[in-house]
Amino acid sequence: MKPTTADELTHTVNELNLVSSESLHEICSEQGGRDMSLDQCAQAFVRRELLTSYQLDRLLRGERTGFFYGRAKVLYQTGAGSFARVFRAINVETRAIVAVKVLRSRFSADSEKCKAFRREGEMGHLLRHPNIVAIEDVGQERDTSYITMEFVEGQTLRELVRIRGAIDIDHAIRLIVQLLEGLEYAHRRGVTHRDLKASNVLVSSSGQGKLVDFGLAGIDSAGDKSLGKMVQPRTIDYAALEKLSGMNDDSIRSDIYFLGTIAYLALSGTSALLESRDRAERADPRRFTSVMPLATRAPRLPRELIDTVSRMIHLDPLERWQNAADVRRALESLVGKYTADKKSADGNATADPSTASPVAKSALGTPAYKGRLMLVEPSGQAQAALREFFTRLGYRVLLTENPDRALTRFSSTPVPADCLIMSTQSLGKAAIEAFNKLTADPFLADIPAILIASSKQQGLIDQAHFDDRRKLVLTPIHMKEVDRILDSLLHTQKANTPSSSDS
Repeated sequence: MKPTTADELTHTVNELNLVSSESLHEICSEQGGRDMSLDQCAQAFVRRELLTSYQLDRLLRGERTGFFYGRAKVLYQTGAGSFARVFRAINVETRAIVAVKVLRSRFSADSEKCKAFRREGEMGHLLRHPNIVAIEDVGQERDTSYITMEFVEGQTLRELVRIRGAIDIDHAIRLIVQLLEGLEYAHRRGVTHRDLKASNVLVSSSGQGKLVDFGLAGIDSAGDKSLGKMVQPRTIDYAALEKLSGMNDDSIRSDIYFLGTIAYLALSGTSALLESRDRAERADPRRFTSVMPLATRAPRLPRELIDTVSRMIHLDPLERWQNAADVRRALESLVGKYTADKKSADGNATADPSTASPVAKSALGTPAYKGRLMLVEPSGQAQAALREFFTRLGYRVLLTENPDRALTRFSSTPVPADCLIMSTQSLGKAAIEAFNKLTADPFLADIPAILIASSKQQGLIDQAHFDDRRKLVLTPIHMKEVDRILDSLLHTQKANTPSSSDS
């Protein structure tokens, strides 16, 4: 039942044990004995950061489940796939941030898929390596299966490349070596991945690569008309590759092939294989036989690196690297060899700042410090992507998920940051309302601000107030454009700030 009054909302929050009794008492006494409307109560919970917007939306829809999985309290959703959703959560006992992967409800009645989901999670629980996301708990809440795992503050490699393009050579080599170390460890334990792809590689904010979803491909075990029944559960991609090569259940060398496609993406900024959700297209042999050579796609890469990666994605398993350790050793010999100030064997600089893309330039070294930004965005996934983006431009990023709290902080002296960034991705209209308050409030009128929105949100954009201090950036965002806008905003701010000699 949907709550219709503040009392009903408070009762539900208390009943579900989402907020401590002390905090509930503070909410109830906030109005000094006056009656509080449902909206006022709801906003008080979010403003005090007692509830996330995600939790509040579910409560206002009348939902009463899905807030807890074992010891994990869900904060908000960070990602979704065909079989499961991923949430950022907090361990109620240790207060540690964790990730919770929850099997989609449509599979709850499928006992085989539920068993496979839990079995593969339990198998992953045995893997403990710095380059593999650790699984902490596997369980069932009501009729829903879930897996609790280490939370990585960062983004997937797919997201990273989408924002930055190709990763500079030395960083890419180090990242792939880390992934190979994790894969090598798993293979020694008798565990193959069977679903290696860029979205199953997490890159932390410190640059550490981690493999996720070991063995979870086992839940995609349905037969396929073009491939036949899969004896060993694996993704359609693996099955298609193995049928083409004439070697079924060739899991170790298949893992090496698909890690090679990940290396190809990191180094070139483009996927080696045609990306598609369509099973028939993914099973088409031409998807593998028509891969553009890495040397053609990224001709500036050093030959020895091209040869190593090309051998990883050789169609003939016998010509491919035979184990992860051999690939790791080959790439380790290249670590540090192709930094910005070094040259390749043919005498050509491998990362020439004068010709590199704007994204590549920023990756050549730590950019000069330009200032401090406050980013308002509830989604952990979006936070990580945007923080990476602005850090690459030379800014320190402060994070908050509450737009009203951000405005309160900017009302104080000194202000917490040089510019306020509002993202509509998760906040929607709430971001517009807070953005417009900057213009309406004389105390906030001089605060530079940027609204990040999608062109698909034109209805929301039309409601926003823009001027010399309030700018719009449409997604996908581009470094040159954002750098120019920030430089203009902050330069104007400094020019308008009186110096001590003017007073």
